[in-house]
Amino acid sequence: MSRFKTHLTIKKHELNGNDLRQCLRISGGSTLGFLISKLMGWDNGVFFTVMPALLLGLVPTLNRHIILQFLASIPVVSVTVAFGYGHFGNNPVVMTLLVAGLFVLLFREMSKGPLFLFGAITMVNTSISLHFASYSSISLDDLLMTNLASTVLAIMIGFLMHTLFADIEPRQPRPTTSKLRSTVRHETILAATVATTSFVVFQCFDLLDSLSAQLASILILFPMNWRGSAPAGWNRAVGTLVGCNLGLLMQLLLMNWSSLLLFSAFALWLSLLLMSRYHMLEGGVAAGGFSAITTVVVLFSQYLAPDQDIVYSAMYRFTSLSVSVLITLSLVYLMHQLLNQFQSTQLQTTA
Repeated sequence: MSRFKTHLTIKKHELNGNDLRQCLRISGGSTLGFLISKLMGWDNGVFFTVMPALLLGLVPTLNRHIILQFLASIPVVSVTVAFGYGHFGNNPVVMTLLVAGLFVLLFREMSKGPLFLFGAITMVNTSISLHFASYSSISLDDLLMTNLASTVLAIMIGFLMHTLFADIEPRQPRPTTSKLRSTVRHETILAATVATTSFVVFQCFDLLDSLSAQLASILILFPMNWRGSAPAGWNRAVGTLVGCNLGLLMQLLLMNWSSLLLFSAFALWLSLLLMSRYHMLEGGVAAGGFSAITTVVVLFSQYLAPDQDIVYSAMYRFTSLSVSVLITLSLVYLMHQLLNQFQSTQLQTTA
């Protein structure tokens, strides 16, 4: 039991100047994406708000290697959605096999490390786009253009935020470790199997409004093993609860004024600034703080309006996410136990 508790603990540290600048970049970048999408009247505004949060929250720096990974996700998502549903949309068996194959390739690169951001961004966008594309009410062309525009806009916003709120001192590169082949196989098979199962479930049931639950089932797989997914699931649930309560508080403060873009944008910026601090206190990893950031982004982008019931949306979001996390973690644990039965797929200590 004590060993399990240690996995649920996120190491806290004091904020420094660089951490404060990253908080300002996350809150400023996501709010700017929110404002641009609202002023332009673009559909699927959540993409334009969440993409800057992913870029500025998952990585503290912006360089050529990161930008290329971000851009490389565009053709992969576009080809997968357009080709997949264009040719095999009415054949669920073939479609599932194509998705499973793509997930295997993406998680394999994520497990190795150097292309982790490419795999993570592509996983998130592909999962959401494939799910939305299955609904006749959503235009496939608009979905693909949204993915392209939101990714390019996020990079432009990233450059602007890093210029306005540049780091005070150079950052030390994060230490990297090499993994044994059996560990790479273990993480790849485990994550790809559970992600494919999530895809099938969301295709079989009418869960169009459960964006948070679908994101949760993917994001908690990013550690790609049971030791990491267990605390990731717990922290995501806690972060979502905090984000939902903050969204409710902002709706209560704004009341009918939420229709005024300036007020709602300021409320979003303030909420993201608070949650970014939470994120940086956890060391900038994808834990409770980052979950709270994505929760606030989705609530403000989709539900913060006088004619929307954000109370119901927040409660439904947390309930559906909790169920999704519980089922996903159960599958991760079962796959972990199964793969550890074979020496070629055992999760072993890094070399």
